[in-house]
Amino acid sequence: MLQRWHDLLFIHWPVSVEVIRPHLPGSLHIDTFDGQAWVGVVPFRLSGIRLRNCPPVPGFSTFPEINVRTYVHAGEKPGVWFLSLDADSRLAIAVARAWYRLPYFSARMTVSSDDGVVRFFSVRHRPGPPGVRFVGWYRPTGEAAPAEPGTLAHWLTERYCLYSADAAGAVYRAEIHHAPWPLQPAEAGVDANALLASHGIDPPREPPLLHFAKRLDAVFWSPERVSSLCALAELY
Repeated sequence: MLQRWHDLLFIHWPVSVEVIRPHLPGSLHIDTFDGQAWVGVVPFRLSGIRLRNCPPVPGFSTFPEINVRTYVHAGEKPGVWFLSLDADSRLAIAVARAWYRLPYFSARMTVSSDDGVVRFFSVRHRPGPPGVRFVGWYRPTGEAAPAEPGTLAHWLTERYCLYSADAAGAVYRAEIHHAPWPLQPAEAGVDANALLASHGIDPPREPPLLHFAKRLDAVFWSPERVSSLCALAELY
């Protein structure tokens, strides 16, 4: 699957490992940077979503999304674990829930951009508790550049797979390929953010770490069960 990401903001906070552990299946390991776990809220827009060798489908290929994520590894391969993903596309949600086993929620969203300032509004309406909101604005404040390997920014963003799990707790991995993130420093104002609280996570008091990316193209592969991948690796 191909997709393009626009006007993306990484909002990251450090949290304790104990905060993250209840949200993961037992076979996944929490990834840490200098012993610290992290949680992120990421608003952005998607476009150009299509299966390989297929044209974009109207009503499926362009919509806004905001996700809550943390960082994990299995078999020493670092990746992303999504606590939730809110999107304004019922068709995309149905496909992602069934195919990628991701915890998507339907939400009403509006996104606008004026003079470099992105304004993002989201309110969840199903399934689960309604009224989970995010309201804020953000903009870049500097030049774009890839993050240096070994830095926290690189550790947070340069991840090339996602993990998910089915109802029985079996873990799956989907590979992702894209160019290095063209990160920019950013500033933001958040008027409402109930996304972390919806997972029982108290919003950290310290200011978040912010990074902006104007655009990035990505390729997704189908998910495969992690236990099968590990068994195959052992043969070689």
